[in-house]
Amino acid sequence: MTSGALPGGLIVLPGVYQPQADTHFLAEALAQEDIGAGTDALEIGTGAGALALQAAGRGARVTAVDVSWPAVATARLNARRRRLPVRVLHGDFAERTAGRRFDLIVANPPYVPASAARPPSRGPERAWDAGPDGRWIIDRICARARTLLRPGGALLMVHSAMCGPEETVDRLTGAGLAAGITARTSVPWGPVLRSRRAWLEGQGLAAEAEEWEELVIIRAQSL
Repeated sequence: MTSGALPGGLIVLPGVYQPQADTHFLAEALAQEDIGAGTDALEIGTGAGALALQAAGRGARVTAVDVSWPAVATARLNARRRRLPVRVLHGDFAERTAGRRFDLIVANPPYVPASAARPPSRGPERAWDAGPDGRWIIDRICARARTLLRPGGALLMVHSAMCGPEETVDRLTGAGLAAGITARTSVPWGPVLRSRRAWLEGQGLAAEAEEWEELVIIRAQSL
């Protein structure tokens, strides 16, 4: 496995987010970071653990957090199979990291806009549904990033352009971080977006007959 590649042959238990285009896009950004034996890294919403394993494979001490028990079991299993020392915790990232600081935070949070008034409490939808504006978890990460980062530490986060990347940058900048969009890419709409096309168009989040979704990488650094 090269430093910029996701680990192959991951086991993904039922109900756990399968690494997709956004995971690979974030892995490319992660490969550009200076990671080594002295790096304390956090992955928020680890899913199958692909990004946590990528960082651990380069020597980082990695803590990975997920609200889904199947995801926690999956990430632990994959770390054990590769004999990589990833600490995988179940629960809310803010609660499970209270009082700790990291050199690097990686996050592929839920970001698909959804009509539901509250986030799902179970099921695979927890990995992508993120409220009417897609920002339920994004905004929480923005609010916590400064206190989770050591001086000079960096946050890497991927999300859809539907969710207002400029707002993310503004929130992180307002929290005292140096933030910006460092990469963009476009990917075909997947089944989740296609299934809610009429609602997305009605909300003004997608143009009629749109077939491509823009993804962005946002990097924020503690000064």
